Amino acid sequence: MLEFLGTVGANIIGLPGILGLALGMMTRRIWLGAVMGGLVGIFETLVFAHWDFTKFGASDLLIAVVIGLCAGSLGSVIRIKGATV
Repeated sequence: MLEFLGTVGANIIGLPGILGLALGMMTRRIWLGAVMGGLVGIFETLVFAHWDFTKFGASDLLIAVVIGLCAGSLGSVIRIKGATV
């Protein structure tokens, strides 16, 4: 359980969370922000595994992609709401 929570927390304050949010704030299309965040999650996992698919688990990749999707969507929503104020 601690390993799962550590992985989630690390992805939130790591590249998928921060960069996904920033990329999501660049567009007003929620689906595009989510896709960019998900791609950051995939890219981050592969880079830190040195492009070797045997060095990470499917759960690590899944968590990174989900966090990236959520962060990108949140960034787009922030952009939409911020533009209407």
